[in-house]
Amino acid sequence: QVQLVESGGGSVQAGGSLRLSCVASQSTYRRYRLGWFRQAPGKEREGVAIIHSDGGATYYADSVKGRFTISQHNANTLYLQMNSLKPEDTAMYYCAADSVWSGRSWTDFTQFEYWGQGILVTVSS
Repeated sequence: QVQLVESGGGSVQAGGSLRLSCVASQSTYRRYRLGWFRQAPGKEREGVAIIHSDGGATYYADSVKGRFTISQHNANTLYLQMNSLKPEDTAMYYCAADSVWSGRSWTDFTQFEYWGQGILVTVSS
């Protein structure tokens, strides 16, 4: 089991940037695929971005493509660089991990096993 802790949230004006971090309690290299999700008030949680367990390939939701970048600094640290932020990006953001042995497609947003506590991002117009 892996524990995840997010940091880096806050408030920013539209057009600005933020970088979220997620630290895992163990190495995720070739063991877990990692993702970022968000949930806006009154809306369902949605997938934002996923990175392959080898830290290479990435996959994005259409709503953030070209503005957000998911990356790994090392085997324990995940980032989400968010540029050109919009008010509609306001949400709680969650880091999540899914074991490579789950058998799920690495681009599958629907089922992740482990979740961080979430961090708030607020974008004002």
